[in-house]
Amino acid sequence: MLISRVLIKDVLCSLFIMLVFCIALCCGAISYIAHNKCIDFSHLEQYNPGRATILLDHEGREWARFALDRRKWISLEQMPKHLIQAFLAAEDWDFYNHCGLSFRGIVRSLFVNISHGRVMQGASTITQQLVRLLFFDQKRTFRRKIKEQLMSLLVEMQFSKDQILETYLNHVYFGCGIYGVEAAAQRFWNKSVCDVTVDEAAVLASIMRSPGSYTPLLHPLATQRQRNLVLFKMRKLGFISQEQFHDATYKPLEIVSYHQDIFGQHARESIRQFLEELFGDALYTGGYIVKTTIDVALQKRAESSFSQHIQTMRKTINSGIDGALLTMAVNTGEIRALIGGYDYKTSKFNRALQAYRQLGSVFKTIIFASALQHGFSFADVECDEPITIVDAYGKEWQPKNYNRMFNGPITLAYALSHSNNIVVIKTFLKLGADPIVELAKKCGLPDPKHRYPSLALGCVDVTLDQAVGMMNVFANNGVYVKPHMISWIKDRWGSRVYKHVVVQEQVIEPHISGQVLKVLGIGLERVRAVIAPKKWIDSEAASKTGTTNDYRTCWFVGSTPELTTGVCIGCDDNRSMGDDVYPLHTAFPIWIGLHREVKTKKKRFSYDPSLKEVVIDEKSGKRVNDRNGKHVISIYV
Repeated sequence: MLISRVLIKDVLCSLFIMLVFCIALCCGAISYIAHNKCIDFSHLEQYNPGRATILLDHEGREWARFALDRRKWISLEQMPKHLIQAFLAAEDWDFYNHCGLSFRGIVRSLFVNISHGRVMQGASTITQQLVRLLFFDQKRTFRRKIKEQLMSLLVEMQFSKDQILETYLNHVYFGCGIYGVEAAAQRFWNKSVCDVTVDEAAVLASIMRSPGSYTPLLHPLATQRQRNLVLFKMRKLGFISQEQFHDATYKPLEIVSYHQDIFGQHARESIRQFLEELFGDALYTGGYIVKTTIDVALQKRAESSFSQHIQTMRKTINSGIDGALLTMAVNTGEIRALIGGYDYKTSKFNRALQAYRQLGSVFKTIIFASALQHGFSFADVECDEPITIVDAYGKEWQPKNYNRMFNGPITLAYALSHSNNIVVIKTFLKLGADPIVELAKKCGLPDPKHRYPSLALGCVDVTLDQAVGMMNVFANNGVYVKPHMISWIKDRWGSRVYKHVVVQEQVIEPHISGQVLKVLGIGLERVRAVIAPKKWIDSEAASKTGTTNDYRTCWFVGSTPELTTGVCIGCDDNRSMGDDVYPLHTAFPIWIGLHREVKTKKKRFSYDPSLKEVVIDEKSGKRVNDRNGKHVISIYV
């Protein structure tokens, strides 16, 4: 049997540990190590978890924090006996008899590892685990093992068994950011650890083998199996009776729901990931102050509207519907509200920042903006009629409008405000893909995988923040600003260690973005006329809807003079939501549910002063004098 290099190192390390133990018994060596301060035990008795990192909202008020340690210290005398026994059974049943190292465990692990030809078991005692938790990382190296054994011996000489066990139980990690038995009991059962039952104590002890695999919050079945194994060990050691063992093994986990006023969970997690990349573990202890862009009141209103309408859609349209929402400040790109999904507890996936979906008709705004840049006008007329497009392989494509009808000659303004497919495809073919793609990239969209005519209908995969950033350009006088959630970061002494630099780029001329914005306002007025909610928003607004093939995704992205909000709705597996499911049924109710509750200071968009308003016939493009005519629209030129 070939023995791996890792196994050989493990065997040699274990043999050397025995030698070190004999040497370490010599008082002179121990005194020398301690005297030269090779090991510092001061924070074992007075453990300081550091300072939490505090998140401030856009007005400077605290709304969240990140801390490595939120536990309440519980003395060993306060803990129930069966809790202590559960941990001893699961981790180190001979804890009160050994000197910090278990030679029986070392020999056993050597035998098992050699017989399997690879590392199958370790031989860590509770003392060793505490030393590793407080002084080392989890990397398995020869040098670290030697230091760990020496420090375990020294800890055993300086502290009593009860002190070691008490410190361990108050520091041990239970996954999901939970440290200490008290915090775990509160999180899992909403009770103090002093009140946990035998089966609950076994649950806590069962997690130690692998907090990521056995946390009941994420893996209840695996946790239950591991719990029963701990109960079996407790019964074998005589800690519990046969009757207690039988009753406990058949009990369900009964993890309680987390009843706290928690909001913005996807936003918090996105911020946490960003901060952890900057600061690592210091994020949880460094006491940083983070100025975020989140508007707490707006975030809560957004979540209320989002949750209410997703529930309705799951009952009336499709039970698998989920989605995302993102609201950003028009001029600065600051994200005021972010929702990454319906239920953070069941899915941590952030659909606002991570989910790529085809953009659909929202992409038409880029095509018409590019057309205006190249000399087209919204008063230009194009015929809405059946067309056949033949690709390079001879395959025919016959696109249709969403209502399967054709309107004959119509203006480009009518085509955009009614989301016509045929005219936008014809415009795409006249322009060519290159200028459209270049403009799309300047507006924050990814480079499309292909440049076929189907790109005109939004066959490009984007995230919600990219879509909102692109649409925000028109409300921001043609200036692109990338959405962001952090303004600045200060350390605990008040020194600024990070500042977000808002990069603004004029990607569309103001007079062109203003023309597009005006027509997008026409589209929203049509929505208002059709839906006619009792309460409308209190400012001017403009928007664009989008629907992809087979009704897989619905978009609604709309701007007021101060905010741009995008809502994306679909199923996570990208299946169809059903027949004839449109944004007005799905995304729009969430958008209007949020914006009609927002009081804006700025009521009207800022248009380029060179623009002039004209009234045209929506079909012929001819100017008319009757502003109140039946088939007229007002555009800027």
